[in-house]
Amino acid sequence: MDTEPDTNTQSGSLQDDIAAPYDFTIMEIFRETWQRTNGLKGSVLAAIVLIFIIMMVITVTFAFATGIENFQDPESFSPAAGALNLIVTLVSYPFFAGIIMMGLHRAVDAPVSFKMAFAYFNYSVPVIIASICMTIMIMLGMFLLVIPGIYLSIAYMFTLALVVEKNMDFWQAMETSRKAVTQHWFKFFFISVLMGIVYLVSIIPFGLGLIWTIPMFIALQGVLYRRVFGISSIKPQHNESKVF
Repeated sequence: MDTEPDTNTQSGSLQDDIAAPYDFTIMEIFRETWQRTNGLKGSVLAAIVLIFIIMMVITVTFAFATGIENFQDPESFSPAAGALNLIVTLVSYPFFAGIIMMGLHRAVDAPVSFKMAFAYFNYSVPVIIASICMTIMIMLGMFLLVIPGIYLSIAYMFTLALVVEKNMDFWQAMETSRKAVTQHWFKFFFISVLMGIVYLVSIIPFGLGLIWTIPMFIALQGVLYRRVFGISSIKPQHNESKVF
């Protein structure tokens, strides 16, 4: 008698930078994502708070050193203010890659810690290059009748994870993500739309819902990545107690 596969352990595979054929239902992805959000909230939220503090320290220090009074005021924009915005943006990418890896760890029941947000700075150069190239390609797509930009914004969703977890270069990761997502692009699109709606609703009660939706988004990234590519570089540890 056939049995239904365990969606919590299903993994994709990757050969020669091509994802093997895969499939999933949107409902099962959200079901597993919600389950895996437990055990992730505390680490993700702690990491975000620490990153925010670091960014504020960088901003205040740079603003004080360069004499910027209000770098957010367009009328007082200066090269120094532009440099500050650029620095903060570039520094944030390795942090974001670390948070994404927290989701991948959670997707295979591996230990998760807020320290992981600061553990991938050795990938800073490829992560930053990939982020810049993705932004350029998506912006170009938006200028070309919008639809190509929407397509690429979804298709590139796994780029940073591939750079870190599969140790790919930026273009290799971008193309691998694009080709894999294209197999079921509309499913990824509707998942993104639904997650966006959940995010907007969570803001309404004084933003308290973000305590769940931000970690849920990270868990979603990990679950989807595992289902498409598999996660070979992270060893799972089962039977752990995960409460928050």
